[in-house]
Amino acid sequence: MNQRTWTIVVVPHGSGRSRQVQITRRALKLIAVVNLALLLGVCLLLHVSISKSVELSRLDRLERHYTDLGTDLTRVDQLVTQLTRSVDDFTAEDRRVRLLAGLALHDPDVHEAGIGGPSSPMTATDLLLTETVVGQSAIRTREALRGLMRRAGLLANSIGEAADTLTQRVDRLTRTPSIRPTAGYISSPFTSRRFHPIHRDIRPHWGIDLAAIRGAPIVAPASGVVTETKNHVGYGKIVIIDHGNGVVTRFAHCDEILVEEGQQVERNEVVARVGSTGLATSAHLHYEILVNGFPVDPRKFIFSDIVD
Repeated sequence: MNQRTWTIVVVPHGSGRSRQVQITRRALKLIAVVNLALLLGVCLLLHVSISKSVELSRLDRLERHYTDLGTDLTRVDQLVTQLTRSVDDFTAEDRRVRLLAGLALHDPDVHEAGIGGPSSPMTATDLLLTETVVGQSAIRTREALRGLMRRAGLLANSIGEAADTLTQRVDRLTRTPSIRPTAGYISSPFTSRRFHPIHRDIRPHWGIDLAAIRGAPIVAPASGVVTETKNHVGYGKIVIIDHGNGVVTRFAHCDEILVEEGQQVERNEVVARVGSTGLATSAHLHYEILVNGFPVDPRKFIFSDIVD
């Protein structure tokens, strides 16, 4: 079958011969296919070139971010190191506070609660992080922070416990008689057998007598509440202070009482003045301490450097 052909006449400008070119339908299709392939090739090259430029730009940004991340992690590591030193200092302070509070010291392994131990299962993100140096550093920093948080929690609980105990001990010490209630020397000691200067017989003396001048101040040996201020046949004018924890102090033969029942008093606060009321041969203070209702030697509660 004869192929259909096209004749293209090329006419030059000016003089010269015209030329005729015959093109078959198959040749025309071939030219069209070649041109389309060239166009597609150019488009593909442009796409690859643009994609490559975008990818390079993205990689450049990622590289800058990676560098910045490494710098930030270095700063965080420095802060973690500082925090670790601070926690170590707090741990040492906690040991001292617990000693003062009379509490048992934590086992060193307990203090290191945030260090070591089995690691938590690795997540997909963790596995990805382990592929780079910065990622590995990030994982170490994260675990160090978790450890510091656990140690800080332990210290908070421990210091809170010690603070509560110290508060109780301070309150107890504040309420424990510890000083001589008046200036003077012990003229009669605590004893189960003493010759009574007035009754002229042997009787217990459940306190100590402090010889002092009339009118000398009598101070509370510890904080407490005044429970009685009255006249007693044998004791004369007396003041009784309840210090809590079963401890009571009694001051007899007072010349003048300066407090009232129900009044809160503090250590070294003047509550009365030395006298000789009741059965007394001269001015002095009869001082008693009772613990849970039983008399004890007051000299055991006088913590001054010199006890007569």
